[in-house]
Amino acid sequence: MMQRFFMGGERACLLALATALLSLSGRGQDYQNELASPEAPGSLPVSTFSIVAADPAAGELGVAVASRFFAVGSVVPWAKAGVGAVATQSFANTSFGWRGLELLEKGMAPEEAIRELLRNDDNPTRRQVGIVSPDGKSATYTGENCIPWAGGRSGPNYAVQGNILTGEAVALAMEKAFLETGGALAERMYAALLAGDEQGGDSRGKQSAALLVVKTGAGYGGYTDRAIDIRVDDHPEPFRELGRLLNFGQMNYAWNEAWTLFTGKKFAEALPPMERTARLAPENAEVLYDLAVIRLAAGKAEAALEALKKSLALNPQLKKQAAGDNDLAALRENAQFRALVGN
Repeated sequence: MMQRFFMGGERACLLALATALLSLSGRGQDYQNELASPEAPGSLPVSTFSIVAADPAAGELGVAVASRFFAVGSVVPWAKAGVGAVATQSFANTSFGWRGLELLEKGMAPEEAIRELLRNDDNPTRRQVGIVSPDGKSATYTGENCIPWAGGRSGPNYAVQGNILTGEAVALAMEKAFLETGGALAERMYAALLAGDEQGGDSRGKQSAALLVVKTGAGYGGYTDRAIDIRVDDHPEPFRELGRLLNFGQMNYAWNEAWTLFTGKKFAEALPPMERTARLAPENAEVLYDLAVIRLAAGKAEAALEALKKSLALNPQLKKQAAGDNDLAALRENAQFRALVGN
């Protein structure tokens, strides 16, 4: 089961450190002059394209983002189930993330929240932010001094924004892809990122990407809201790598749902998401093992044996565990089970 298998001068010194770190990824020279300028802020521009989105019917909120910036997922995306999602970028004021969520939680609409965030900000003309609420209301803001091309689009259930892009076509393609793609929220946001990249994306190139989906009780064991939380911090092909991780993320999302229901003794309800997990990962021995456990708990002994047979064929080391697993105790006198585990 999942708990068995998963136990994710001062300015000169700062300038030298930032330049050294950036040079490791080939971008130090790009920003050396801007950082040295007395007019520049003391942080790098989180130049990127992102989408914040909601699926009110599914109870999901999310953010997807990509950039020529190391570990963009550690800066831009913020979300809380039942509250909203925020993307803060372009010389990002990271407090816009948690503060934006606080303002939404107090009842502000996305547009109001953005106005409040900017009201006392020390550099509002260089900020860019997008916010969406659980009911699908959205807003995007681009300061007049963001590095071009910079701008955004918004509508029911989404807001798209970007800066230092190859052009407006990036934002338009992201919007179109999100609106025209079917499937789960994560798939639609990923499609938006791909569409933006196909139109040129960040004009400097690509390096990192991230995708976050939250839903009440969707995290491991039902204790958090992190349904999908994947990041590519530094990769020559971050979109391709994010897609690979998304396959795992969607599998784990369904697996978490199934296992949370199973531990709550809601066996019949746990079976559909567990079957979905197995369809997403048909060659994963541990997934098939848990499928056997949940099928058995739901009263489907023959189907449980079928899943267990496939699991043990893929990973024979699970035989010892199966032989002593109390979740499979109802099968211990079954001749086929005994043959499978070697008793």
